[in-house]
Amino acid sequence: MSDDQTLTKVAECLYRNKHGTYFALLKVRGKQIRRSLKTDDSALARRRLAEFRTKAHGLTGDARTMTFNQLAKRWLAFIKPDLRPSSHRRLSGIVETVKPFFAGLPVRSIGQPQIEKWKIKRGGAVSARSFNYEREVLRRLFEYARGNLRIILDNPALDIKKRKVGKAELVIPTKEQFRKLVETLRAEPRVKIAADFVEFLGYSGLRLTEATQVRWRDVNFDSELLLVTGGEQGTKNHEVRTIPLFPPLRRLLERLAESQPKRTDSHRLFPLDSAKTAIGTACKKVGLPHFGHHAMRHFFCSNAIEAGCDFKVIAGWLGHKDGGVLVAQTYGHLRNEHSTAMAKRMTFDVLSLA
Repeated sequence: MSDDQTLTKVAECLYRNKHGTYFALLKVRGKQIRRSLKTDDSALARRRLAEFRTKAHGLTGDARTMTFNQLAKRWLAFIKPDLRPSSHRRLSGIVETVKPFFAGLPVRSIGQPQIEKWKIKRGGAVSARSFNYEREVLRRLFEYARGNLRIILDNPALDIKKRKVGKAELVIPTKEQFRKLVETLRAEPRVKIAADFVEFLGYSGLRLTEATQVRWRDVNFDSELLLVTGGEQGTKNHEVRTIPLFPPLRRLLERLAESQPKRTDSHRLFPLDSAKTAIGTACKKVGLPHFGHHAMRHFFCSNAIEAGCDFKVIAGWLGHKDGGVLVAQTYGHLRNEHSTAMAKRMTFDVLSLA
């Protein structure tokens, strides 16, 4: 032990180095644990020692044997009932990505050196968005180990900083591009249903997984409402909502109803799970940007903003729970552009009124 590490005992389990910094040194289940109390104040050191002892003696016996892989498996099982299958699959995939950095290691032995190794390696190899996803999973994993299982004293991933993510440029179809896409899809008999589906996405603002699960029993022409449930998987925030049958949406649904005389309430409006290939082929064929399903949700929002709809109202239609904050952050520039365009129409003055 170096001079800086030499400790002098000042009380039971309480030590001090030559610089006056206090340390806790105690044994829990046969394992000696040393921890800096990060103070040179005697009274504060004693309070922190008491807190540390409570935490240390609260550790469970699993701390000796549980490996990172075992922790990851247990955590994924723990969170599964609270997540949509797609969300659970995404988190499972992220866990598989970070496993090689910690595989086989006892959870209790994972500290800053191992976290630093992951951070350095992944920080230079993946995008900021991917890095932040992995960061969040590690933080949640170790917090589960600390708070729920009580097999570690501290979360070693707690201090990892987020990387700044550049703002992605929105790709929003213009009205003309939307019309051209729909017409191109409708001209091909094999993907005609994709044309109706693209219209449905653009007129409703629904997410892909919500739109594919809409059934005829969810459509109420009398009340002019569409019920959005997300089917068995539920919506993104696990809450059911309704949206109005906006005029173009109602016209589309009435046309679909007429074309499906044998439909029942339990039938889905669209017996498909994706129109990605059809949309991609159509875009390429007529020279449109590469639009995806989510671009139609952007199209819906841009039209709602042009129509003067309030951000909070739009957020409710989209299923956001933030009162319009995300809509404002994402689409606020569209309102400014629309306002500028409308302002140019204000051309009257004293001379023009004469």
